[in-house]
Amino acid sequence: MKAMMMVLFGALANGSYGQNTEVRIANYNIDSKNVSIDGYDPVSYFKDKPQKGDENNSYMYKGVTYWFSSESNRKEFEKNPLKYEPQYGGWCAYALGLKPKKVKIDPKTYKIIDNKLYLFYNFNFTNTLHLWDKEEESLKDEADKNWSLIIN
Repeated sequence: MKAMMMVLFGALANGSYGQNTEVRIANYNIDSKNVSIDGYDPVSYFKDKPQKGDENNSYMYKGVTYWFSSESNRKEFEKNPLKYEPQYGGWCAYALGLKPKKVKIDPKTYKIIDNKLYLFYNFNFTNTLHLWDKEEESLKDEADKNWSLIIN
């Protein structure tokens, strides 16, 4: 059991289960400058209010750039990026629960589940967070499978 935990910890410590930078950039929801979450501060989600980050207060992790609303948030992220990076590369969790398809998100529509950030589509009178909440367990299992199909 201890050996298994060491292997799991090693995989987590390497970031995103061993994804290389090229795979991340090709599959993550980033803009032309490689900025994730439309420039929102990933740490701010865990402090109960998503805030827009500042381009001058940024940090790149394995090819993906994050902007932060404060220096303390950036430093917190630098210590543990895996804690704060959005799940599924920042794509809509609900859409990935249906099929292996990357769908844009509204950075203000999110949910923290098991201390992980999940983002959702919320446009054209469709808020997929509400749909996710109705079937979260099964959708999350399918989204995990579908995301692994995309990144592998």
